[in-house]
Amino acid sequence: MVMGLIFAIGVITFCIGALGVLIRKNAVVMFLCIELMLNGANMLFMAVSKFKGLIEGQVAVLFIMAVAAAEAAIGMAIITAFYRRRGGIEVDKAELLKW
Repeated sequence: MVMGLIFAIGVITFCIGALGVLIRKNAVVMFLCIELMLNGANMLFMAVSKFKGLIEGQVAVLFIMAVAAAEAAIGMAIITAFYRRRGGIEVDKAELLKW
């Protein structure tokens, strides 16, 4: 019963993130939606790991969290540089990414 609820919350969280990436044009909002997708995947990894009684899912979550931290630092630096160069963070302005 509880595992089904955790699975449902993880899938809903991932789907909301995916929908946000597809619909939004703002780079920061898209960036946050990608983080939401990673958190949904982490939730599913943890639920499966707990359900099966294995440790591999928890190890995968640690690696995903490390990659997400690096992605957050680099992604925000790119968005900041793009804002300074173009004057906005709408993805439509990044047609060719020529500076």
